[in-house]
Amino acid sequence: MRAAPPATKWSSADTVMCRLLCVQTQPKKRVRERDVQRMFSTGIVLSALRCLLTYIVLPLLGPVLGVSGGVGPAIGLPLAVVALVFDVLGIRRFFVAHHKNRWQAAAVYLGVMGLVVALMVIDVIDLVH
Repeated sequence: MRAAPPATKWSSADTVMCRLLCVQTQPKKRVRERDVQRMFSTGIVLSALRCLLTYIVLPLLGPVLGVSGGVGPAIGLPLAVVALVFDVLGIRRFFVAHHKNRWQAAAVYLGVMGLVVALMVIDVIDLVH
């Protein structure tokens, strides 16, 4: 087990983000760099998988396999929810680790999350109509 990291000075923006993400500003233990990177990769891969399945694979293979058009949104919505959860966990992990690139990672995550939410809205509209 590693020793607790030294106390660090957080900016007011960091403090607000830590409160929002339920992150302690003085973590009890150090988070490994590879754990942070793995969480980042998992969230991005899930978001990409959702888009790939919903908007490329199913529209192209659906007619060949005899799958109706409503299947894409039915698969896409649960995948989107899982992807959003992993995206939030990824942002949280960067802040727990007090990673030097936490704000850049948060910006990437928020951009991806915005696209996923927009696609979720489109899927809900498709399911309703």
